This record gives sequence, structure tokens and C-alpha cells, in this order.
Amino acid sequence: MGKRKRRFWPAALAVSSLFGAIFLGGCSQLLLLEPMGPIGDAERFVIIAAFVLMLIVVIPVFIMSHWFPWKFRASNTKAPYRPNWNYSFKIDLAMWLVPLAIVTALGVLSWRSTHNLDPYKPIDSDGEPVHIDVVSLDWKWLFIYPDHDIAVVNQLVFPIKAPLNFRLTSDTVLTSFFIPQLGSQIYAMAGRQTRLHLVADKAGRYTGHNQQFSGRGYADMHFKAIAVTREQFEEWVRKTKQSASKLDLSRYEELAKPSVGSPVTTFSAVAPGLFERIIRKYMTVGGNSTSTQPEER
Repeated sequence: MGKRKRRFWPAALAVSSLFGAIFLGGCSQLLLLEPMGPIGDAERFVIIAAFVLMLIVVIPVFIMSHWFPWKFRASNTKAPYRPNWNYSFKIDLAMWLVPLAIVTALGVLSWRSTHNLDPYKPIDSDGEPVHIDVVSLDWKWLFIYPDHDIAVVNQLVFPIKAPLNFRLTSDTVLTSFFIPQLGSQIYAMAGRQTRLHLVADKAGRYTGHNQQFSGRGYADMHFKAIAVTREQFEEWVRKTKQSASKLDLSRYEELAKPSVGSPVTTFSAVAPGLFERIIRKYMTVGGNSTSTQPEER
């Protein structure tokens, strides 16, 4: 009987490790842990630091959950037997001080990172900023470059090392704009304007998502974020300006209709004030807009 129990724990550990490997097999791409910009890098540090702090509690629990049953098993006659034991000052002190220290450290970390990583806070950089207006539609993303008078559907192109100053709104239900490798998920809401500041350190193609369920086309509401050099960006702007399509009001009304799997589409010109016009669609009857500072950039 004792030999069987001795074989049980190694077998149980092997089985649990096997199941862990199977269930974690889908986590091959942890984009949050592969940042390509300072915001994403700072957020990775917060995630890892919080994870490590929580492991201070988790690891001892896993160790003790195996060690205690093994030590105090019925066949172990050398284990101490204390039927009248009911209190330990050392254990009580550890049960209070360790969680208190962890919660305090997490609180300080969260407080500092929340203020340092405020999505509304501009990024200090020597590069020339690029202003981009983002409109969430069913089920696609519209990116307007007001300084260049161009627009693109389901593709975001920007230069590396340049601060990206986003203004976001929605012409549909609540959605969430997120480029995991650049960081800072932010909501896009109808009748409101939110802000986001990002920057990419390396050229590459990153994936952007809508992280908020928004109907049947939600699964296909993603886009490619392409970071290029400043020269490549300027060349892309010149090519986009040669597009035969123009985003006037009638074309926008067609674009805003629900569709799934919309192809990348470029527009060489944009109706003046289109972004503000989309926000004003959801104004109250009395004329008080629910948008937040739509006139600022």
C-alpha cells in the first residue's frame, strides 16, 4: 500500500504537467510580452511585476498543498501528532504581513503606472507627431489623416519614432481599439471623443483588434498596423493621394453600412470636418454635445 502511495504523487505531477502543456498550447503568441514601443514596454513591466508579486503567494500554496498531505499521510509514523494545537503566532503574523506587503506593492505599482501611462498624456519625442482620427464602424475601422487629407479602411500606416496622436469615436456601438504590441487599449464611443498616444520603435506589421463584442461581425473587426520609416510613410501618402476614391459624405454613408471582411480601401480626399460631423450625429436635442473636447487636437 505504501509503495502505491509513493508512486501516486509523481504520476499526478506528470499528468498535471501534461494537461498544462496541452491547455497552454494556444498561448504561443503572447503579443503583450513582445512590445514594439515604450508604452507597450512599460505595460509589459507592470504585467510581469504584478505576476511575480502574486507568485509570492501562489507558489507556497502549491508547494504546501503537495507537501502537507505527503508529510502527514497515514503511513508516515514519524510525522508529529498535535491534537491540541490550534494557534501559531508566526503563522498568524505571516498570514497578515505577507498579503499586506503584496497589496501595498501592487497599489503603488498601479498608482504610478496609471498616471505615467495615461492614454491622454502626450509622448515626448523628437519626431514629428502624426495625427490620426479613428472611427469605429460595423464592422471595420476608418482611419483619417487630417493633416494629409487622406483616409484608409482597415489599415493603419505610420512612421516609426513618431508620436501618434489619436482621436477616437464610434459611429456604432461601443468598441475597443487595441494594438497589443504598442499598448494602451482605449474605448471608442458614439457621440464621444477619446484620445490615445502611442509610438513604435521598430518597423513591422502589427495586429490591431476590437476587444469589445459588437455584434455578428466582431470576430472580423481587425486591422493591420504597419510601422515604416518616415520616407516610406511619405511615399505611402503620395500613393494614397493618387487614389481615385474620395471620402465625401455620400461615400461615407455607404461605407458606414454594416459589412464583414471589408478590404483595405484608400481615399485621396476626405470631406471637411467629417470626424466632428460623426460626433455631432449623437448630440442631444438641446445642442449639448456629449463629446469630450472635440475641438482640441
